[in-house]
Amino acid sequence: MRQMTLKNIAASCHGVFYGDQEQETEEISGVVIDSRQVEPGYLYIAMRGERVDGHKFIPDVYEKGAAAVLSEQVLESPAGPYILVESCPQALKDIAEFYRSVLEIPVIGIAGSVGKTSTKEMIAAVLGEKYHVLKTEGNFNNEIGLPLTLLRIREEHEAAVVEMGISDFGEMHRLAKMARPDICVMTNIGQCHLENLIDRDGVLRAKSEIFDYLQPDGVIVLNGNDDKLSEIDEVKGVRPVRYFVEDGTAERMNEDYYVTADAIENHGLRGMEAVLHFPEEDCQIHEPIPGVHNIYNACAAACVGHAMGLSRGEICEGISHARTIAGRTNLIEAGGVMIIDDCYNANPVSMRASLDVLALAEGRKIAVLGDMGELGENERELHRQVGAYAAEKGIDLVLCTGELSEELADAAKAGCETMHFAGRDALTGQLLSMIRPGDTVLVKASHFMEFPKIVKALREAADKM
Repeated sequence: MRQMTLKNIAASCHGVFYGDQEQETEEISGVVIDSRQVEPGYLYIAMRGERVDGHKFIPDVYEKGAAAVLSEQVLESPAGPYILVESCPQALKDIAEFYRSVLEIPVIGIAGSVGKTSTKEMIAAVLGEKYHVLKTEGNFNNEIGLPLTLLRIREEHEAAVVEMGISDFGEMHRLAKMARPDICVMTNIGQCHLENLIDRDGVLRAKSEIFDYLQPDGVIVLNGNDDKLSEIDEVKGVRPVRYFVEDGTAERMNEDYYVTADAIENHGLRGMEAVLHFPEEDCQIHEPIPGVHNIYNACAAACVGHAMGLSRGEICEGISHARTIAGRTNLIEAGGVMIIDDCYNANPVSMRASLDVLALAEGRKIAVLGDMGELGENERELHRQVGAYAAEKGIDLVLCTGELSEELADAAKAGCETMHFAGRDALTGQLLSMIRPGDTVLVKASHFMEFPKIVKALREAADKM
């Protein structure tokens, strides 16, 4: 890792180095906070968690060949060098910020209320047509995950696409300080984390902190369909690059769009087709992931691809190669049952988008839904609105659990057969007794509801049918 000597690391995080002087010039080969992931030459950062204190594993990581350890406590007779710091979480961020400062590759930062992960996957697929790309894995998009992602960048990488997720003011500022994005992508401004951010204006202010550390010659890519993002006219002398999707959800605010999409053809769960209009030419795309919202992701990726010097052909080819990941509109076929695994997280906007996808299915449509968190004082009404939307979309059966989802279930009764359960296990048992080949089942709730357990049980049961 470039310039990642123990001396530079200690200086970057204001730590005190303990060890032989010649060891200070050694470069580490990786950074981890999980002792199980330590390899020879790695730096291990001992984090204190709610259940486990990483300091207890320090002897083990030395045995595995760790180059050094970052510790919040003085170590007695350590088996190798270590750096003493006041806070390991803060030190992790400081080290990532230093490492980013010595990197020369472009970093694309993705923010927004909904669609960050699928947009990240789309952008990575497009850039992958020309570059060796590192991207955020899993849910590594917060103040622990982002620095660990940046610290995975190696000499062979030519671009990095990082997801940046927040729930309060100030968080995006701290994330941007580490990432220093060359290109900022904002997907939308929705009703999420309203417990802290109050309303969509607050969401916009919090997300816009990503621009605090935009590189001087940076690029801003914005969703032109979003009314709040359309309010952003210029940032630090940078005029945004906008995209627009002709899907009937918004009127054009202006004609200043780099790419627009129309002639959208819906092929159900087999994906979408559309025509992308660039300034110089048009391009027919096949989007393999279902849902009109993924056309938005394709347009965002087209804007980033253009900024990164890709041809129209490379951009459109990359879009066709995009795939989903577990928990995000991930389609799983098992025993004749189609499972839409979208249970990583949820808010009203993403719930509607997932119900749109479910409505595309043939056969019986079953929505397994749970509570959406951090919605503030209007949380019950927002759940009712989702239930009413499920009724409008013609969903056959809605199964819910969670206190707030009682409101969702009650509103869904207007057009759906609906059941509400006291707990996840009761819901799962009823679901498994009802499924049959030809069903399509959407599973979605906020992360704390632990709905991946439902996906696992459903998949196992369907495989046995």
